[in-house]
Amino acid sequence: MAHIPEDRHKDGLILEYSLGENLMLKRYFTKDYQNKGFINFHNVDEYTNKLISQYDIRSGNGTKTTTRSMSGGNQQKAIIAREVDLDPEILIAVQPTRGLDVGAIEYIHHQLIEERDRGKAILLVSLELDEVMNLSDRILVIYEGKIVADLKPEEVTVQELGLYMAGSKTQITSEVSAHE
Repeated sequence: MAHIPEDRHKDGLILEYSLGENLMLKRYFTKDYQNKGFINFHNVDEYTNKLISQYDIRSGNGTKTTTRSMSGGNQQKAIIAREVDLDPEILIAVQPTRGLDVGAIEYIHHQLIEERDRGKAILLVSLELDEVMNLSDRILVIYEGKIVADLKPEEVTVQELGLYMAGSKTQITSEVSAHE
């Protein structure tokens, strides 16, 4: 399982670390990148440069760039590269496009759809209804701690979804339970 956190600065990156160090946070201890506590910098550089190229992460000094100095979109791409490259069966994405420009949003949506198409389970948690409608195969609406609707995006409007979210509308409880 992998996780794209809501707050990339607080929970997704160590801003004082370099891009390369942040990309390695979940791999530095594996046998490919260290031996008896000694880091294999050649393999680390090879791997991080591969991710930078593959995910189009733009930074002034490549792997040596301090993550704090990168744009929000490139910081988010770094998190997505690190998490997706773990090849998880489940990817939890919480507010993955919050505060990003249109280009970065499109790129991140493309990556999430690509993972879904590869058979990965994506749990998308987002306040952006358009994002939920465009990326989801199935939408579960939670109101006051209970699932009140299990919807297909192509069968519901944004307005109707809003009614479920506000608690003004619910599906029959047994109907929701049957899908769980």
